[in-house]
Amino acid sequence: MSEDAQDAAPATILVIEDNATNRYVLTSWLTWTPSSHLAAATKYTVHAVAKDSGGREAAEESAFTTLTPKNTFVGIYTPEDGSKVGVGMPFSVRFTRGITHPDDVEKAIRIKTEPAVDVEGHWFGNDRLDFRPEEYWAAGTKVTVTLDLDGVEGRPGVYGKQAKTVKFTIGRSQVSTVDVKTHKMTVKRDGKVLKTIPVTTGKPGYDTWNGKMVISERLKVTRMNGETVGYGGEYDIKDVPHAQRLTNSGTFIHGNYWGGDAFGNYNASHGCIGLRDVRGGYDGKVAAAWFFDNSMTGDVVVVKNSHDKTVDPANGYNGWNMSWSDWTK
Repeated sequence: MSEDAQDAAPATILVIEDNATNRYVLTSWLTWTPSSHLAAATKYTVHAVAKDSGGREAAEESAFTTLTPKNTFVGIYTPEDGSKVGVGMPFSVRFTRGITHPDDVEKAIRIKTEPAVDVEGHWFGNDRLDFRPEEYWAAGTKVTVTLDLDGVEGRPGVYGKQAKTVKFTIGRSQVSTVDVKTHKMTVKRDGKVLKTIPVTTGKPGYDTWNGKMVISERLKVTRMNGETVGYGGEYDIKDVPHAQRLTNSGTFIHGNYWGGDAFGNYNASHGCIGLRDVRGGYDGKVAAAWFFDNSMTGDVVVVKNSHDKTVDPANGYNGWNMSWSDWTK
């Protein structure tokens, strides 16, 4: 089109309304692009008003319905709506289909916090997206997440079908530091030392990961089998008490009733962090029971001075081991 033709084109205001009375106001010369994606399987009414240089107006009205997709995806997220979590818990979404249009999907997930803090997303592969601030959440922060995925094309021909609001609250700040050399864990609540606990960690050849790890699952009792983590038949303990998961690969901080005098003295585990306990976990005064009762999902456990490397940020909710610059790339 020539420059003269562009100048002669009438200024146009386009208003689109869906059948839920949401309004999308768009301005352009000859074409219109919505400021946000349109929902799938939704009827929209178009009101177009054109005005020429002489002030004369013309109006047109039409309607269209967006497609009903055959292939869809949703995001399975944590934490749950209405939950209270520790300061290390990211908002994590796992998608039911691999995403090849990550920018469109990420843009459709909006996060608001009180008090306000910058929250950024990071993709782990093509099916997981985690959001976190630069530092641990401030205690008491209220987080509202809007999942506006309905109609978003996540990959060619595959559209989101999810529109949901999720709210959660950050609880008190608890960060526990395990020193592999001293065989002790220092538990800090809101910056103050709450308790120091003797522990045992991974023995040589089975060293515990270094780094910042987030409690992602809490189990009063669970079975731990070496075959599930690649250790063959080295152990099969059917009643491990007070177990709290730190990695997807099988690192826990848990009660240990078989460790003898290892706690505070030497490292004897296959990579987990063990705290003194009793079989059946019935004694609420032992270290493992106390720590379990005083922990929540999202609390942070930091391991230092191990001979192993730092835990992979994708292994659990452990993105805190990435620098902010790497996280936001």
